[in-house]
Amino acid sequence: MNKLIGRKEEINKLNKCLKSSRSEFVIISGRRRVGKTFLINQLYSDKYAFYYTGGHNLTNTEQLARFSDCLKHYSKSIFNIKLKDWFDAFEQLRNYIDSLPSKSRKIIFFDEMPWIDSHNSKFVKALEYFWNAWASLRNDIMLIASGSATSWINDKLIDNQGGLHNRITCQIFLEPFNLKETEEFLEKNNFKWDRYMILQTYMILGGVPFYLTLLNNQLSLAQNIDELCFSKNGLLKNEFDELYNALFSNADKYISIVKALSVKDKGLTRNEIIKKTKIQGSTLTRMLSNLEKCDFIINYTQYEKSIKDSIYRLSDFYTLFYFNFIQNNSKEKNFWSKNINQPSINTWQGFSFELICLKHLDQIKKALGLSVISTNSTTCRTKDFQIDLIIDRADRIINLCEIKFSTDKYTITNDYAEKLRTRMAQFREKIKVKKTLVNTFITTYGIHQNKNYSICQSEINMDNLFD
Repeated sequence: MNKLIGRKEEINKLNKCLKSSRSEFVIISGRRRVGKTFLINQLYSDKYAFYYTGGHNLTNTEQLARFSDCLKHYSKSIFNIKLKDWFDAFEQLRNYIDSLPSKSRKIIFFDEMPWIDSHNSKFVKALEYFWNAWASLRNDIMLIASGSATSWINDKLIDNQGGLHNRITCQIFLEPFNLKETEEFLEKNNFKWDRYMILQTYMILGGVPFYLTLLNNQLSLAQNIDELCFSKNGLLKNEFDELYNALFSNADKYISIVKALSVKDKGLTRNEIIKKTKIQGSTLTRMLSNLEKCDFIINYTQYEKSIKDSIYRLSDFYTLFYFNFIQNNSKEKNFWSKNINQPSINTWQGFSFELICLKHLDQIKKALGLSVISTNSTTCRTKDFQIDLIIDRADRIINLCEIKFSTDKYTITNDYAEKLRTRMAQFREKIKVKKTLVNTFITTYGIHQNKNYSICQSEINMDNLFD
């Protein structure tokens, strides 16, 4: 087995299920390309009792035929089994598993399970019966279900109100790599890039393992992005449509939501999303929930405001990059190299760096010495001022965080220092807060120590984000 990058918590959960004294029903979900199948295969590929992968857009008849082929392969039979339906398929699977040595742990892996459940297939009903009437009554089954369509996983398995209600014994949501894990991956694959370039890589690919495997260590980052996103046969050029259509039914509605969020860098409230997309009610609630579960958006409460005033922000880096650059420039060869210093790219980098910080709150809190102090992270948006990140601490201190991306140490100008003083006074007055307020800067290379440096009472640089 190759050394896995990160995934320690997930591996511990899976191995605990493997050694369990009962049968386990394990769900592993996450966005497309995040490495779900890779993780399971790295751990258990030589231990499978049975492994079946659903086929995208296959008919029920085609799915059953492929399932029959897998039964033939694992049972080492020379005969093809004609399966009538999924009840018959699971009965044949039971017969095969019953023929295996009784003392061994039987790992049954259904990859891309959402794709198996075609219209009127009754696959979920058959799965319910398989688990409740047979697998759960044994102590030697480890049934693993994986899929990128997180909404299907949630609706049909985790929140199932029928035969699978409360039957899932272990849930794992696999996230993209953080900055440190991305750095480890690139170092393992002989990239000699510094942290600034890795940070820029993350702004585009967001720590998605499959995307990182497409990078060529013989090319610069700019050359890689031109090759992947702006060349005629670029491997990420058409990834956007495949990504959302593979994850969601009614993908167009989901796309309209993330598109609306992509043009509002500080995010939108629920009511603002309704106005821009015309999607509302329970449909919008479900779609926002599904997008959050797939790690495409994040939901931030505003300081001392109700949940209805929460801010939704696009948090998938590839999606943001697509809307900003690929969508309208995919036919322009070497677009990235030609435009790398344009103002629009500088603006996008600033917003992307802010997202990176929001996704690395644990690292920020550790750098501030807050690992063991209870905190609440929020944002604040009023007509007079806006604060990127507020860390409200149990020790009666509030960090008002300014997030600034720059190519060198950030310089606080006279005007900006005055703006921060005014904002702090406005925040104190509007919120009526009696806690100590601290201006905290999160930057790439730190703060230039000029006469305005004293306005910065604590600072974090990009190295802290790699911790």
